[in-house]
Amino acid sequence: MRFEGIETVRRILCVFPRYTSSFGTFEYAYPLTDGIQAFMPPQGLLLIAAYLPRSWQVRFIDENIHPASADDFAWAEVVFVSGMHIQRQQMNDICQRAHAFDLPVALGGPSVSACPDYYPSFDYLHVGELGDATDDLIARLARDPSRPAQQVVLQTKERVAMTDFPVPAYELAEVRKYFLGSIQYSSGCPYQCEFCDIPGLYGRNPRIKTPQQIIAELDKLRECGVTGSVYFVDDNFIGNRKAAMDLLPHLIEWQKRTGYVMRLACEATLNIAKRPEILEKMREAYFITIFCGIETPDPDALTAMQKDHNMMVPILEGIRTINSYGMEVVSGIIMGLDTDTPQTADALLQFVDESRIPLLTINLLQALPKTPLWDRLEREGRLIHDDSRDSNVNFLMPYDEVVSAWRRCMAVAYEPERLYERYQHQCDHTYSKRIKVPVSDEMKSWPNIRRGLVMMGKIIWKVGVLGDYKRPFWRFAWGQLRRGEIENFIAVTMIAHHLIMFARAASRGHQNASNYSIRLREAAVPAG
Repeated sequence: MRFEGIETVRRILCVFPRYTSSFGTFEYAYPLTDGIQAFMPPQGLLLIAAYLPRSWQVRFIDENIHPASADDFAWAEVVFVSGMHIQRQQMNDICQRAHAFDLPVALGGPSVSACPDYYPSFDYLHVGELGDATDDLIARLARDPSRPAQQVVLQTKERVAMTDFPVPAYELAEVRKYFLGSIQYSSGCPYQCEFCDIPGLYGRNPRIKTPQQIIAELDKLRECGVTGSVYFVDDNFIGNRKAAMDLLPHLIEWQKRTGYVMRLACEATLNIAKRPEILEKMREAYFITIFCGIETPDPDALTAMQKDHNMMVPILEGIRTINSYGMEVVSGIIMGLDTDTPQTADALLQFVDESRIPLLTINLLQALPKTPLWDRLEREGRLIHDDSRDSNVNFLMPYDEVVSAWRRCMAVAYEPERLYERYQHQCDHTYSKRIKVPVSDEMKSWPNIRRGLVMMGKIIWKVGVLGDYKRPFWRFAWGQLRRGEIENFIAVTMIAHHLIMFARAASRGHQNASNYSIRLREAAVPAG
C-alpha cells in the first residue's frame, strides 16, 4: 500500500549513510567481484520510498556506493536519512550537507528510534516503525516543504501492519552493485537476550508478512537484477515457527519455478537444531547459510546474558545438525563478558577448531540503548561515553587485556591455513548435503558465465599469483576446480580473502573491535 490522498508533488532525496569499515561489510572481497561496492540494499529507506505518494519524485543514494552530490541536493526539496548507531556520525554529516542547501532533513530508523537525543540537528525525527508518524510527516511536508522553526519529533503509536507493507522500491537502488540481496519477512523476537535491543525496539511478538508478499519481493529483486544470494534480515527467522513453516512451501515452489537461481540465508536462534521439520524444508528451499548468535561456548555466560535457549541442545551438536541439512553456520561471538577470564581466548579458539565454523563475527561487548545490558551497566556506573574506545563497557577485566585477547583471536582464527581447513571441512561435510539443483537457462546465460569468469580471473590473479597465502589457496582451489565445484571455489575464496585481510588489519589495531562501535576508521574500499 501507499500513502493516498496527497495531490501536491514533492522531490524527496533518500540518502543512506556510509558504513565505517567493519568485519561485516566484506569490503575486502569487493575487488575480487565484477563491480560489487556495498553489502546489502537498506530495507528501511526503500520501504519508505515505496510508501510515499505516487506523485512524489524519489531519488535514492547509497553513500556506500557513491556520495550524494551537490546536484542531488540542489534537485531535492526534502532529504530522508535512516541508519544505525554505528552510522551516527555519517548521518549527522549528511544533515549538515543538506542544511547547506537549506533543505529540511527527516531522520528515521533504529538509531533515532532508540536515542532521539543523539540527533539535535535534524528537522524531523521519525521515532518508531512505519505508521501514523509516517503519515503525519508526509502530510506536513505536503503542506510545507520548508524547514520548521524547531525540531519536530513524530512517534509512531499505530504501526502499519506488515501485511500492508508495500514492496520496497528496489528499482531505485543499484542492486547489481550489492554483495547480497536483502528481504524482510518479520519484525520482533520472542527472546530477551541481555545485550539485544530488538525486543525493546520492535517487540517480542514477531509480526510477519504473508508468503505472497515475500514471493512478490523475490520476483521484484530478480526483475531488478539481483542474482546469487538473498539474505532474510529478520531478527529471528523462526521467531514464529508456525509462520516459518507456512512460508517455506511457497519458497520451495518459487525456487522450482525460477530454476533455483537464488541461494537463501537467514538469522535464527541455535535451537532451530531441534526442529528437523523446519530444517528439511529450508534445505528444499535452498537455504545455504544460517547466522546463529552463539555468543559464547561458556554455559555460565549464556545463563548470565539470558540466552539459555542456546543450551536447549549442546552447541557443537546443534551446529553439526544444521550442517547435516547442507547449511553452513555463521556465528556471532562476544568477548568482554563479565564471565570472561584470562583463559577465555584459548577456550574460544578451541571452540573455533572444534565447531569447524569458518566465519565467526567476533566482537567486543557493546552496550546498546534500549537493552537490559545498558540499564544494568548504567546502574552499576560501568558505561563509558568515549567514542575513541572500541567499546562503551567498563569490563571487569582490564580493557587493554580484553582488546589484546580479541586481536589474538582474530589473528589465530583467520590464519589462512586454519581458515581454509575449516572451509574444506564445510565442502566435504556440509555443502555436499545440499540438494542438487538443475542448471537453469539463466545460469547458463552468457552474462552469468562472463560474471563467473571475471571473478575467477580476479581471484586467481590477486590471490593465487600476487597474494601471500598462495599455498592454502591453491590446495583448496585445485580440489574444487578438479571436481567442477566452480561456485564453491568463487564463494569461499572471496569470503576467505576478506576474513584474512580484515583479521590481519584487526590484529595490528587498524580495525574496530566491535561492529557496533561508532569509532571512525576509513573504509578499505572507499565509495567512488
